[in-house]
Amino acid sequence: MVKEKVLFVCIHNSARSQMAEELLRKLAGDRFEVESAGIEPGKLNPVVIEVLKEIGVDITGKKTQAVMDILKQRKLYSYVITVCDETSAERCPIFPGVAKRLHWGFADPSKFEGSWKEKIDKTREVLEQIQQKIEIWLNEK
Repeated sequence: MVKEKVLFVCIHNSARSQMAEELLRKLAGDRFEVESAGIEPGKLNPVVIEVLKEIGVDITGKKTQAVMDILKQRKLYSYVITVCDETSAERCPIFPGVAKRLHWGFADPSKFEGSWKEKIDKTREVLEQIQQKIEIWLNEK
């Protein structure tokens, strides 16, 4: 059985796309091949690393990757899902093949202000929102 390939994209590949990638992998098991990338890749957000650890997922040491590098590899995807704001999503390149492009906008944890605990709490909320969206999407498939 050929697995559908899913790519989650956000600006820096430091938070939302990483959370979406790991949640889909956790919720769907091996039903999909899943990756994430950033339009302007940065460094993993330490708050996201911590929040994912709370659900048993450790991405410590994982590297971010660039959408353009993936594009150059000529990878084909069944779904390219942007998880950033709509304006940023418009900067995502068009992938070859028959990829269905979806947009699921979520707040950016790198923009959260406040104490460490406040950032953790807000990032947990985003993680829950992403999980709900993935669960709905999986039920529709």
